Amino acid sequence: MAGVGKVAVFEDMLPMMADKLGGDGLIRELCNGFQLLMDKDKGVITLESLRRNSALLGLQDLKEEELVSMVKEGDSDGDGALNQMEFCVLMFRLSPELMEESQFWLEEAMEEELNYPMC
Repeated sequence: MAGVGKVAVFEDMLPMMADKLGGDGLIRELCNGFQLLMDKDKGVITLESLRRNSALLGLQDLKEEELVSMVKEGDSDGDGALNQMEFCVLMFRLSPELMEESQFWLEEAMEEELNYPMC
C-alpha cells in the first residue's frame, strides 16, 4: 500500500503536518479528514464513501483496488469499514517517520506525567 502514488504523497505529508501543527493539531486534522471521508449516515468510512469523497483530500486518482486495499488494511475489526480509530491508526501506520515521532511524543507525555502528577 505504501507505494500507491497519491496515498504515498499523503503519507509524506503527515510528518510535515505533525511538525507544523504539533500532536494535538495533527489529531484534529486526522479527525477532520475522517469526517470528510465518512458516510454521514453510518458514521464510518465505507468503500462507497471513500470512493465518493476521496477527491476532497486530493486522492481522486486512486484506483478501485487501491481504495479496497486501503479499507482492508485499516479494518481491524473486520466489519468492512473504518471507524475513526481505525482510520487514524492506518494513517500513522502508513507513515513510518510519524510512528517514530509518535513514540517520542508518548514518551515525552509519560515523562511529563511522572514529573508533574495531577494530584
